[in-house]
Amino acid sequence: MTDRWRVFANLATLANALLGVGAVLYVLAGNPLWAMFLIAAAIGFDGLDGMLSRRSPRPAGPLGRYLDSIADGITFGVAPAFLIAVHTANVATWQAWAPWTTVVAGAYLAAALARLTYFTARGFQRGYFLGVPTPQSALALIVALLFHDTPAFQTVQPLAVLIGASALAVLMVVPIPYPKIRRGARLRWPSAITGAAAAVTLVILQFRPATGSPLYAVALVAGYVLLVGVALYYIAGPFTVDRTPHAAEAPAP
Repeated sequence: MTDRWRVFANLATLANALLGVGAVLYVLAGNPLWAMFLIAAAIGFDGLDGMLSRRSPRPAGPLGRYLDSIADGITFGVAPAFLIAVHTANVATWQAWAPWTTVVAGAYLAAALARLTYFTARGFQRGYFLGVPTPQSALALIVALLFHDTPAFQTVQPLAVLIGASALAVLMVVPIPYPKIRRGARLRWPSAITGAAAAVTLVILQFRPATGSPLYAVALVAGYVLLVGVALYYIAGPFTVDRTPHAAEAPAP
């Protein structure tokens, strides 16, 4: 008999991967804001994948973990790396940094793939993450780009973006525990608010509001809420981890 929850989970994984491919194409087409929006939307599908998988009466098998990690590698590894390396706005400012963008993008992608490989092999057995999960890292990169590249809520600062992206790459692979956001998790509601702030910011920015306009002000405020929410996960997350041994869990790296 077909396990409908497993089928729905696989469809969510597929949606995650397709959004990641779309994000790469939007970066290459010169629309990083749409790419960021698709990556943020894919985070929702990644969470939905895990939720649906946990509803299944059967435990997740290796194939589900492999597919989930491949989808995450595309959406939260390859697509963010393209956002780091490819810049079609503020070209003159970024041109001098072109060699470094390639290096940092490669390092970010390598860290994301290393993290996902470890998760697929062993990390799924834990009730928490070792290293920052790739969706959270991608969301943090989006914050860095919103404030220091497009639309540059503060100023266009390639060095700040590259330093931030390098730090995110390191934090993905260092063995610091970070919580899985699910029912009962202490950061569940702050994470939900962070996701809502990301949606508000990125949806409004698609309309390219003029600086100083009411819509721009709403996007800016939501952007700061997003910044605080991401910072809260990075700073407070390790202190909320429940280290109680858990059974093997559904993939959500």
